[in-house]
Amino acid sequence: MESAWIVRFCALVGLPAYRIFCSLPGLRPIGTWLLMWPTLWALWLAAEGVPERGLLLIFIGGVYAMRAAGCVVNDYADRHFDGHVKRTRNRPLANGRISEREAQLLFAGLLAVAFVLVLFTNLFTILLSIGGVVLAFIYPFMKRYTHFPQVVLGAAFSWAIPMACGAVLGYVPLEGWLLFCANLLWTVAYDTEYAMVDRDDDLKIGIKSTAVLFGQADRLIIGLLQLATLGLLATVGWRLGLGGFFWLGLAAMAATFAHQQVLIRGRERERCFQAFLNNHWSGLLVFAGIALSLWPMAA
Repeated sequence: MESAWIVRFCALVGLPAYRIFCSLPGLRPIGTWLLMWPTLWALWLAAEGVPERGLLLIFIGGVYAMRAAGCVVNDYADRHFDGHVKRTRNRPLANGRISEREAQLLFAGLLAVAFVLVLFTNLFTILLSIGGVVLAFIYPFMKRYTHFPQVVLGAAFSWAIPMACGAVLGYVPLEGWLLFCANLLWTVAYDTEYAMVDRDDDLKIGIKSTAVLFGQADRLIIGLLQLATLGLLATVGWRLGLGGFFWLGLAAMAATFAHQQVLIRGRERERCFQAFLNNHWSGLLVFAGIALSLWPMAA
């Protein structure tokens, strides 16, 4: 589904579809799901289990558009580095399969799609969306200047949470900001797992990341971030009076975190990548807990 609308968009703007399709390694669903789940958490909580169909479609479309835009700008920013990293050396901008101009056009087009979608919400959400665009744009460049690009990514991947609250309620309650903080910490944890895959290459070419900074303390710090995520989500659940299904979902998320700690124990590339991928289930389980906990309200 995701690739089909990209191909249609390419045809509309007159760009070769197969080349643009190749430019989006982020079309692999994991990144989209990691952005989608917290967005759905916020929509369900803000709407007390009954989000409007129109808003749901707007935010789902926005997730796809902004995720794709983020992939394009990330590849553009890293085009001179990706050829030196084992995992990314075959990305199309790095090996010349697409031009910088094509990437720029696609990025602009995807932002336009996302902006049109947000116009169907309210002024508060439209203004908030500006922050999301800024974060999505600056994140790829942060790894050149700071060891904390994962924090910027966390803010970018969490920005849909206040936007969802704003679209439903017209403001962002305290619980919305707690959810934002929980997701930011979770993102730093799983993107550090992801950065562990490339750490050896990053050290050689001077790319900064939390995985490089943490060194042998990486597992401990990831564990602390995961515990803090669980604590903040528990605070949200307690403040909103969520029922047993939510707590089961949170316990299931804790189990996935424990599994990830086992996977990254030896710091092998493939197992660190498996740990990163496992976070899809972490987000899904929390969403299932929220949705089921609020189900009586929907009925």
